[in-house]
Amino acid sequence: MASGRRRTVDEGTLHVTSVFQKTGDHAVLDHVADADEEVLVALGYKQEFKRDFSLLSTFSVSFSVLGLLPSIASTLSYNLAYSGPAGSVWGWVVAGVLIQFVALSMAEICSSMPTAGGLYYASAVLAPEGWGPLCSWITGWSNFLGQATGPCSVNYALSSMILTAVEIANPDYTAQTFHVYLLLLALLIFEGLLTMNSTKFIGRLNVAGTVANLVALLIFVIWMPVGSINTPKTNSNEFVWTEVINGTEWPSGFAFMMGFLSVIWTMSGYDAPFHLSEECSNANIASPRAIVLTAHTVQNIPDVVDGNYGQPMGSLCLQVLGPKAGLALFSINIIAQFFVGQGCTVASSRVVYAYSRDGALPGSRWLKKVNHRTHTPVNAVWFVLTLGALLGLLMFASPVAIGAVFSIGAIAQYIAFTLPIALKLFVVGDKFRPGPWHLGRFSKPVGFIACGYVLVMVPVLCFPAVKGADLNTLNMNYTCLIYGGVMSLALLWYAVDARKWFKGPRINVDHLIHTQVLDGQGSEVNQDEISFDKKE
Repeated sequence: MASGRRRTVDEGTLHVTSVFQKTGDHAVLDHVADADEEVLVALGYKQEFKRDFSLLSTFSVSFSVLGLLPSIASTLSYNLAYSGPAGSVWGWVVAGVLIQFVALSMAEICSSMPTAGGLYYASAVLAPEGWGPLCSWITGWSNFLGQATGPCSVNYALSSMILTAVEIANPDYTAQTFHVYLLLLALLIFEGLLTMNSTKFIGRLNVAGTVANLVALLIFVIWMPVGSINTPKTNSNEFVWTEVINGTEWPSGFAFMMGFLSVIWTMSGYDAPFHLSEECSNANIASPRAIVLTAHTVQNIPDVVDGNYGQPMGSLCLQVLGPKAGLALFSINIIAQFFVGQGCTVASSRVVYAYSRDGALPGSRWLKKVNHRTHTPVNAVWFVLTLGALLGLLMFASPVAIGAVFSIGAIAQYIAFTLPIALKLFVVGDKFRPGPWHLGRFSKPVGFIACGYVLVMVPVLCFPAVKGADLNTLNMNYTCLIYGGVMSLALLWYAVDARKWFKGPRINVDHLIHTQVLDGQGSEVNQDEISFDKKE
């Protein structure tokens, strides 16, 4: 409702860090706004989405992206195959703790700059003078690439799970690669039809997904040891906590770190739509419990990792529970996995919308449109699903090639997470303006540990499991090629053309065009002092 009187919005009193700080400018409001809208306007953006996500539904999106048990099932072949049961358990303990440092540092930044494109917005604001657009460009493209692989990797795993269940139920059926791809396409389309609906519908759907994930985890934790058909039912504690089985040709310590991929990929959903990363902290407790239980119940690791069905979780359920009960538990996991894919589609579409709003992606004019009926970015939804379908074609090259989307997602996300953290530490320093939630005197040491951890892990995740004469085109790790190739093209585009017009986050609200000293938030301004950027 228009008030007829324009007033400035002082981001300082709202405890946010804004692009206006670099210009001495301030946003202007001409209507009564609630606290959420006022914060968004102070950051330079107008309110376009309906705020139908409650705290529960917002948390549910991030929880659905994490997936817990389904995410562990999708990546079981990495930690269990690389370093055995002890490597899997200790990998979750070590990597889970170190990832928490990344999450805490990112939460502090997100509290100060709560926008849909928070990571790349933060890089633009925190970068040295003149370097904001480039830092924003690198962060945005890395985050976009990580999010774009989500629907593909999750639904590829889901397709494999569904067809594995069919193989268990019907021993005469053998899944072919094109079967997996066609099912992947069907899942992407179905999730797209769901995600293009209203925010309220999506919120309710993800609450249902959270319930499904929690129920699946609870059933797994109880059913696996109780229903085991093996004698003894579980492995000894000594075997679980000390038995390291190196499934690579690298030293055991390096193989142990390679197994961190399962943890990093599972815990890469911290920036799911507009939430603080501490909402995900319980995953660092629940997920390791499931991993420990897996290590206690698995009897034959080679049979699980390289079994007839090609999907480790299916082989595990069959080995521990037998055909009927194993298929039942595996089917519950499949249902939970579907909600993970749907949550990833929501998160990735919002990232595409946020970057397109600032012209950072090809076709931004089309991608940034918000559907007038659902008030959601429908075009962005179908764009990320199309990318997922194209990435899925890698399965026809080799299992290792399609497996690279897991490594790419992990590396791309954590590079995007860490760049603004590094800028805050090494460029802004004590000048950083914290938001309502901050780490206080622990901010710097937590940030240093986060940056050091990611700096070590990024190269490790690019290594193949074999080396020397055993290395060939089928088992090579293509993460460097795909991630490096896309980022190189993005940087080339920036150097040749984008640097001429991309200036970082675009302000699309009324704002002052002359710096002036304000008495405080709510100062009235004259009409001729106001500018409005229309970047359509």
